[in-house]
Amino acid sequence: MSKLGSLGARLHRGEISYDFIGHRKIWYGISILITITAIVGLAVRGLNMGIDFQGGAVFTTEKNGSISISQAQTAAEEASGHEAVVQKLGDGSVRIQIAGMDTKQSDTVKEELAKDFKVDTETIAADLVGPSWGDQIANKAWQGLAIFMVLVVIYLAIAFEWRMAIAALIALIHDITITVGIYALVGFEVTPGTVIGLLTILGYSLYDTVVVFDSLKEQTKDLTKQTRFTYSEIANRSINGTLVRSINTTVVALLPVAGLLFIGGGFLGAGTLNDISLSLFVGLAAGAYSSIFIATPLVADLKELEPQVKALRKRVLAKRAQSPADEEPTPSYGYDGQADADADPEDVETAVVGPRTQPASRGRGRGRPSGKRR
Repeated sequence: MSKLGSLGARLHRGEISYDFIGHRKIWYGISILITITAIVGLAVRGLNMGIDFQGGAVFTTEKNGSISISQAQTAAEEASGHEAVVQKLGDGSVRIQIAGMDTKQSDTVKEELAKDFKVDTETIAADLVGPSWGDQIANKAWQGLAIFMVLVVIYLAIAFEWRMAIAALIALIHDITITVGIYALVGFEVTPGTVIGLLTILGYSLYDTVVVFDSLKEQTKDLTKQTRFTYSEIANRSINGTLVRSINTTVVALLPVAGLLFIGGGFLGAGTLNDISLSLFVGLAAGAYSSIFIATPLVADLKELEPQVKALRKRVLAKRAQSPADEEPTPSYGYDGQADADADPEDVETAVVGPRTQPASRGRGRGRPSGKRR
């Protein structure tokens, strides 16, 4: 078994763990700081909206190996007075996008480009893009996002409970805010591909969150019938039990996206990949973070406000205060990672050996003579 697989098995069995819930104020602080930075970047710099949202002109030249991207960009910006986005297509032709132009301006720029490239005007195709189409895309995206959020809240409230639905909704808003803020700070162009990427990351973020919630739901059945563990302790166990799984799924998803962003967009210069790959990369990373450090701690905080859970916490702490410090209990789990709710806490004690806990029966061997039983 690999080291990561062995670590995952030990986390699942409860032999080792990290107190995510206990350090939740640190995670909240980090998230608030990142979110404030993203909002400030969005307010100060704003989003670099693409031609599909602003409107403008797209010029496409025929195959011409003598025209470089830098030469085309310089010529287009001098002719139009606006910033130009230039891409070299696979067939050797050049595509130039210039935002904020009308028909009269596009004709003038087309003639200037023909002179600079030393080609006939008819060899350059010019297409105008109206901002109304971009507005329709943005409106549809907002509608789709709102519908998605409502359906998520309804589903989680039915499948789990309303507290988990609220925590998942906050985590999703957290991921979207960070992703949009990164776009503003980096200055990447926002295109329809960006919108698609933003909608796609919602599913990935929700997946990790639901995995932890499902484990938490199973482990908190008949919670108030025992006096060994608080809700926050079992929530922490749920995070640890699914931690390696979340890391594995996130890394597997991030690797191809990183290839698109850093290799395709960075080294190969395929600028069209940046718009969707950046949103996916940032969104996947933020989604994995929020499912572990934000969503589940929020659920624990909300549940600890319930009178029954408050009373359970008092009983658990009172019982531990009466026990020796070296016998402080930790969750005892079976093969499936579920809490052993049927075990009598008076008949079972936990002996701590390093990071591992092993249940030992108090009554084992009492009154039995040593040697082989006859």
